[in-house]
This record gives sequence, C-alpha cells and structure tokens, in this order.
Amino acid sequence: MIRKSTLTVTAAAAALAFGLTACGDMSEEDAEATSENTSAEETAGAEDTESEGMTETAGENFGPGCAAVPEGGEGSFEGMADDPVATAASNNPALSTLVTAVGEADLVDTLNSAEDITVFAPADDAFAKIPEEDLNALLADQEQLTEVLTYHVVEGRQAPADLEDGTFTSLQGGEVTTEGSGEDFTVNGESAVVCGNVQTANATVYIVDTVLMPE
Repeated sequence: MIRKSTLTVTAAAAALAFGLTACGDMSEEDAEATSENTSAEETAGAEDTESEGMTETAGENFGPGCAAVPEGGEGSFEGMADDPVATAASNNPALSTLVTAVGEADLVDTLNSAEDITVFAPADDAFAKIPEEDLNALLADQEQLTEVLTYHVVEGRQAPADLEDGTFTSLQGGEVTTEGSGEDFTVNGESAVVCGNVQTANATVYIVDTVLMPE
C-alpha cells in the first residue's frame, strides 16, 4: 500500500523534476511488463487461496477410525483431497478390501468421473464382518457386487449436518437413511461412521464400520 507523506511544495517540485530527468516517461513496454507481473501475482495469490481452502476442508474430519489414515503422503487427508474418490481410496490402507471390490465390479472409472457425490465407504473391518465364504461369493458375482457398491454412493457432497436426519437416493436406486449429530452418525440405523467428512477431488467420504446391503 502506498502511503502519502506530507511534503513541502519545494521538496515536491524537486522530486518531480528529478523523476522526470532520471527516468523519463514510462514506455509502453514497461507498462505492459508491469501489468503482466501484476496479473501473475494475482493469479498466484488466487491459487494459494484455493489450495489453502482445500487444505482446510480436508482437515474437517472426525471419528476414531481417522487414526488409521496416514499422516502424510497420498493416503493422508490432504493427499486424498487431490485425487478422485476411487484413486484416493486406493491410497488409504483402511480401505483395501473396498478398493479390491471396486476393481472387481469395474467401477473405478465410474466413481472417478462422477461429480459431487458422497460415498459411505466400508472399512476393511466392515468387510471382515461378512463370513469369508459369503464375501468371496460376493466378490465373484459382478452384478450383485455392483448393486451393493453403488448402494453406498449418493448424489451431492453431503456435509455432517445433512446426515442428522437424512434420506438419500443411492446410485443403485434404493434409499439410504442417516441420523445422528455432532460426531456420532449411523447409516441405515446400523452402520456407524468411524471417520467422517473425508474430502476427495470429487466426493465427500464417510468411512463406515458395516457394509450396507440394499433390500
């Protein structure tokens, strides 16, 4: 910011005379260079602000399951915020079974290309609740697996406040209900959110402790 100071008439005149003698008029090239530099600084400032905003959003997570998320790297909260949801999940060690299932159902591109969705992502412990024989059968049945996985995806980036008493239509077509408050939420009355409001480039993710089964 340019600050004005009080000068005498004589000093002001002397300064003006010196400026004209030493520098002359600013050329058009100098003016263009100044304008370009200003534009570059403004663009850089906007990018920094956008990056800071994403970092702040990525940090607004909660729940005991968040302790399993790496503190740094691509699998961290900040790292996941840079990638679309299927790619982000693949970098999170707590979601390895889900990542395998998404691959078996051929849903990687579908999830990565979707815009503004919310995913209720079962943690590995959620899949571990399913008897091994039944889980293997599910993973081998692409049609049924697709039904189950798309049931975990709803439209829009749902904030925690939206989950207090929510009813959403899933990508599978069935309804998903949520309830709770603060940092305590359940999905369909039985699956608890263990790590909430995780941001990826195209989705908000709530990691849950039980696999949701459509009716």
